[in-house]
Amino acid sequence: MMQNIVIEIRNVKKSFESQHVLKDVTLDLTKGENLVIVGKSGIGKSVLVKCIVRLLKADSGVIKVLGEYVNALDNDALNELRKKIGFLFQGGALYDSMTVKENLEFPLKRIHRGLKRAEIDQKVKEALEQVGLLDALNKMPSQLSGGMCKRISVARTIIVNPQIMLYDEPTAGLDPVTSSEISTLINDVQKKYNTSSIIITHDIECARITANRVIMLEDGTVYKEGSIESFETSRDSLIMSYFNPSSNPTHY
Repeated sequence: MMQNIVIEIRNVKKSFESQHVLKDVTLDLTKGENLVIVGKSGIGKSVLVKCIVRLLKADSGVIKVLGEYVNALDNDALNELRKKIGFLFQGGALYDSMTVKENLEFPLKRIHRGLKRAEIDQKVKEALEQVGLLDALNKMPSQLSGGMCKRISVARTIIVNPQIMLYDEPTAGLDPVTSSEISTLINDVQKKYNTSSIIITHDIECARITANRVIMLEDGTVYKEGSIESFETSRDSLIMSYFNPSSNPTHY
C-alpha cells in the first residue's frame, strides 16, 4: 500500500503568530483517488494545500510528495516537483491581459521549453476540447463567464499532465448547474489522466460527485475520515450540520 501513497502528511502544524491554524494534521493521498477535504471557513483547508506545494512552509511535521520531503527541498528541486502538481486557485487566476490561448501556452512554454509551435498548438487544442471550450481559444478572460473561467483554469492546469491536482474551492461563486458541471469535469480529469487529487470545498454537492474519500478538519486536526456515505449517515452533530443541516438546525 505504501508505494501507492503520493502525498504523505504527518503531524503538520502551522501558526500565524498566536493563531494556531493547523495543530496536528495527518493524512495520505493515494494514487488515482479524489480526496475531498471539508470544514468550516478559517479551519485551515487552503493553508494545508499551500503547505503541500510550499507556498507556505509548515512549522513542523512531515510533508512528503511523490517521495520528496517538501520542506527539505532547495528552490530548484522544489520547482521541479511543482511541475508535477496542478494547482487550481480559488479565483481561477487567469492572466487578464492574455487570451485563452496565451494563458494555456504560458505553463507549457515554462515547463516544456523544447516544444515546437505545432506541438504547443495541438496541446492547447486538446486541453480546450477536454473542458468543452475550443471556441474560446482567442477570447479574453473578461469575455468569459465564471464557469467558463473555471474550465479554462482546469485546462491550463492539465495541459502539462500533472500527476497531482489540488483544487481550492473549484465551485465557489458558481450556480448549482455550473457547479455540477465543474464537479463532473474533475471526475473526467481523474479518469482520463489518472490524477491523484485533493479537493477543498464547502460545496457538499461537489463532495458527493467527486469524493472517493472525505476528510473533515476541525480545530486544526482531522476530525473524521471516511466515505461520503459515512458522513451522510453520521449522527455526530458537527457532521450533521454540514451534510444534513435540516436534521440539526440548531447546531450553530
